[in-house]
Amino acid sequence: MRDFLFAKRKAAERLGFDTRNLHLPTNMEVENALAAHQRLFKADTQPARIRQLRKTARDAMQMLNGFDARLVGPVLAGTAADHAIIYLHVFTDVPEQVAIFLMEKHIPYEISARKLRSGDGVQHSYPVYSFVAGDVPIELTVFSQDGIREAPASPLDGKPMRRASLQELESMLAMGD
Repeated sequence: MRDFLFAKRKAAERLGFDTRNLHLPTNMEVENALAAHQRLFKADTQPARIRQLRKTARDAMQMLNGFDARLVGPVLAGTAADHAIIYLHVFTDVPEQVAIFLMEKHIPYEISARKLRSGDGVQHSYPVYSFVAGDVPIELTVFSQDGIREAPASPLDGKPMRRASLQELESMLAMGD
């Protein structure tokens, strides 16, 4: 689940807890527990799965080279689950250019929006273009050209979201992650 609060409440309810007055773990604690679970129970499959997802992300980023794509989220962090989505940030002052690009490539897509917090805590809405590459969903969150300078706040810790350029991702793949 992408919404940490919803996932925490749902888990607490399944365990029979009243979520109104319950102290829930932080998003970072959930992420750390997920990583520990994967190290213990998926050590034989997780590295190959992450590598394949990162290769797919690299291919998408190469295709989107005019938009300065950046990889973010669980695929970058190495904690992507079985049904992972590749999250990319792309940059253009005319978001419709992403739609035009995808149409020219004959890539069917859906458009939606995502709310993200900036470093100063203000929430902004960004267009999101979603499509599937092979069997992997990819979501492109569109920022203005200036958005490349300041990453939105991470839902994990509130610090600027970690972003990887194509060059950084290729380095990760070359070094065996």
